[in-house]
Amino acid sequence: MVVNLNVFNIMLNYHYIRVEVMSTPLNALNDFELAAALKSGNERAFSLIYERYWDKVYVIARNRLGNKPEAEEVVQDIFCNLWRRRESLILTKAFDNYFAVAVKFEVINRLAKNARATAYERQLGVDLSEVDESTLQLINYNELQKQFQLTVSALPEKCQLVFKLQHDRGFTQQQIADELNISTKTVEAHLSKARKTLRGAFGNLLGILL
Repeated sequence: MVVNLNVFNIMLNYHYIRVEVMSTPLNALNDFELAAALKSGNERAFSLIYERYWDKVYVIARNRLGNKPEAEEVVQDIFCNLWRRRESLILTKAFDNYFAVAVKFEVINRLAKNARATAYERQLGVDLSEVDESTLQLINYNELQKQFQLTVSALPEKCQLVFKLQHDRGFTQQQIADELNISTKTVEAHLSKARKTLRGAFGNLLGILL
């Protein structure tokens, strides 16, 4: 039987790393080793991550929201999401960064529901360059899209129609003007109003939604 040496070496390396991690007490593992254990479904690894970071994540959330019960809910949601999506976890930075960014997004999601995101978005200083792939997996995109659609539906009727023609159907400004029998300047005014409203509600997250 012909053995693929590359595959064989990968299997040997994986076995060595797995044995080395398994033979090390979990509380002695660093963040990346704990993430690997968590990804394999190790409940003790999750408990250790929870114990190490719950207080830190709670303080960040409480400072952002100024509300203790709501901060606790945010922290619980973040850890629940981490456990539910553990198999797809890819940790590229330490958990400190992971959770800090996760809190920012969770807080913005909550504030967007109450149309209070504008002031807080500036306070949070969200920078999408901070977000790695694993953190993006924490975002509830379905909920964010739902809030986006609700915000669009609250626009004035003609403004909403102009925005949807461009955003959903890909019309140019001239095509919209011809379709609705209005001037291109009127189209521009409606689009400007729509973007201003959406930017006020979603801040930097608008780039993800459009």
